[in-house]
Amino acid sequence: MKYMNTDAYRFSISWPRILPKGKISGGINQKGIEYYNNLIDELIANGLQPFVTLFHWDLPQALQDEYGGFLSPHIINDFQDYAELCFKEFGDRVKHWITINEPWSFSVGNPGHYVSLHYQLLAHAAAVKIYKTKYQGSQKGLIGITLNSNWFLPFSEDKADHVAVQRALDFMFGCLMEPLTKGKYPKSMRSLLGSQLQNFTKEQSNLVIGSFDFIGLNYYTANYASNTSYPSNDSSTPSFIKDSQVNFTTERNGRPIGQRAASDWLYVYPKGIWELLLYTKKKFKNPLIYITENGVEEYNDPTLSLEESLMDTYRIDYYYRHLYYILAAIKDGVKVKGYFAWSLLDNFEWVSGYSVRFGINFVDYNDNLKRHSKLSAHWFRNFLKKNIRLEAL
Repeated sequence: MKYMNTDAYRFSISWPRILPKGKISGGINQKGIEYYNNLIDELIANGLQPFVTLFHWDLPQALQDEYGGFLSPHIINDFQDYAELCFKEFGDRVKHWITINEPWSFSVGNPGHYVSLHYQLLAHAAAVKIYKTKYQGSQKGLIGITLNSNWFLPFSEDKADHVAVQRALDFMFGCLMEPLTKGKYPKSMRSLLGSQLQNFTKEQSNLVIGSFDFIGLNYYTANYASNTSYPSNDSSTPSFIKDSQVNFTTERNGRPIGQRAASDWLYVYPKGIWELLLYTKKKFKNPLIYITENGVEEYNDPTLSLEESLMDTYRIDYYYRHLYYILAAIKDGVKVKGYFAWSLLDNFEWVSGYSVRFGINFVDYNDNLKRHSKLSAHWFRNFLKKNIRLEAL
C-alpha cells in the first residue's frame, strides 16, 4: 500500500476473532485484540488511516445457533456490545468506523431477508448511538454504514419501465437509505410487501434517522429494468428481486449494457457511478460519501504466465473511467470524500471462491501466497503521487 502511495486502508474486524462466543460474557480473545492493535499501529506508522468495518458477514456461529443471528432482535444488544468493545480498544486510533458492510447483500436470497435487513438497521443504529453518546466526543471519529447498489436503466421508453427503475432502486438502495433518512421503508416496498415488512416503532424510527456521519457506497455495475409480475408460486428467484416486480437484464436489442467481466453479474458501466451519486445527493439530502468498493475481476487462469497475469490494462481502464465520473459528480456538488478500490489483493470472493481475481496485486496461490504488483498497482502509484491532482483526469 505504501508503494502505491495510498493513504488509507479499509479492513474488517472479525467478530468471532474478538468474541469467540459472540458475547462479552462468553469471554474476550485477547490475542484477537492484540492482532488488530498490531495491524492498526502498523498502518498508522506507515501513514495509512484505518477505515474499520465491524461486520462483513462473519457472524459468530454461537449466535446463529442460539437465536438465528440477524433473524432475531437479540442480535441488537450483542452487536452493540461487540461494537462498544471495539470502540474502547481501538477508537483512540481508528477515526472512521463502518458498522455493517452491504446489509442488502447479506440478506438477499435468504429466508427472512426483510427481517434480517430490519435487525441489521436496528443493530447499526444501536452501535452508532453508543459511539455518539460515549466515544465520539473524546475520540473525534466518524461512523457510518456501507451500502451497495447497482444503477438501473429503463429497458424501454415505456412509462412502466421507468417506474420499474425506481422500484429497483427502492428495493436495493432505498430499503436502507429511506429508513436512515426518513425512518421508514420506501412506499413501493410497503405497498407491495404489506405485512412481510416490519414497521419501525416511533422510538426505533428516531434511532435510525440520521444514524450516520457518512455513507459508504459500493458500486460495480448496472442493469436494464423492466416492469413485470412474477407468479406467486415462483420460488426460483430471490424474493428481493421477485417482490420488486422488476425484470433485470444486462442486454437490450442484442447489445450488452457494457463489456462483461469474468462474473456474469458484472458488466462495465462507469457512468452508473455518476448517476447513483447524483441520485443519492438529490433524494437523500446530499450526505457525505466514501466510495468503499469499486472494481473489476478477471478469471483465475492457471495457464497464464506470471507476466501475463500482471497485465491488467482493462482494470486500469475501469478505474480511470469510474474516477472520471466520480470527479464529475464532485463537480456537480456531491460530497465524495474518498475512494477505495476493490481490492488490494486477490482474495476469496464469496460464492466465486478463488475462481476470479479482483486484486490490484496478484497473489500466487501456488507459491506461499507471494504478492506481485499488477500493472494497475503501478498505475495507482503514479496516479496518487502527491503532485498529481484529481483534475489531471
